[in-house]
Amino acid sequence: MIKDNYRHKGKRQQLVNIVKKKGITSQSVIEAIGKIPRHLFMDSSFEDHAYQDKAFPIAADQTISQPYTVAFQTEKLEVEKGDKVLEIGTGSGYQTAVLCELGAKVYSIERQRELYKKTKSFLNKIGYRPKHLSFGDGYKGMPNYAPFDKIVVTAGAPYVPKALLGQLAVGGRMVIPVGDESQTMTLFIRKSLHEFDKTEFGEFRFVPLLEDKN
Repeated sequence: MIKDNYRHKGKRQQLVNIVKKKGITSQSVIEAIGKIPRHLFMDSSFEDHAYQDKAFPIAADQTISQPYTVAFQTEKLEVEKGDKVLEIGTGSGYQTAVLCELGAKVYSIERQRELYKKTKSFLNKIGYRPKHLSFGDGYKGMPNYAPFDKIVVTAGAPYVPKALLGQLAVGGRMVIPVGDESQTMTLFIRKSLHEFDKTEFGEFRFVPLLEDKN
């Protein structure tokens, strides 16, 4: 049973206030954070943690990202309705839901099979339907569906995968946390076939982006 009551809504409003205080200004992103029942993306026994502004462990040694981080990455993407967005690391599906809420056509890829199966059925159940959800290696992206208007990487990448830059449309934006121990949030804007603008933001911490070892 999916329950989202007044108490949850009240806690979400507090969360919205926190991300606004931290500097998120995009109205559409703020509304998405205020609307999505984040507690449903976590084990019900940890419901009280759902609306705190922090990351939290989920299955397969992964985490559900800190709401501020999700809001920050999404704001930097500048998602517009109808944008084709590639998400690397479906995870709990929370970021996926935010992108769907913004009207994006979401293509998402998850490396952990157990998580992929669970999240796929869960997103359907709560009414968020990405265009395409796949199990596979995020470093390779989804060449069959490229180019993408926007690409968001939700795990720490030790380097920037060339395949992903190649799948970005000209004029497109990619937001990726780059680094080993801690990551620097990095924005790439594709100016032409061979030219990218790069902007670095502050440090963030993510679980590592896993390469396909098979």
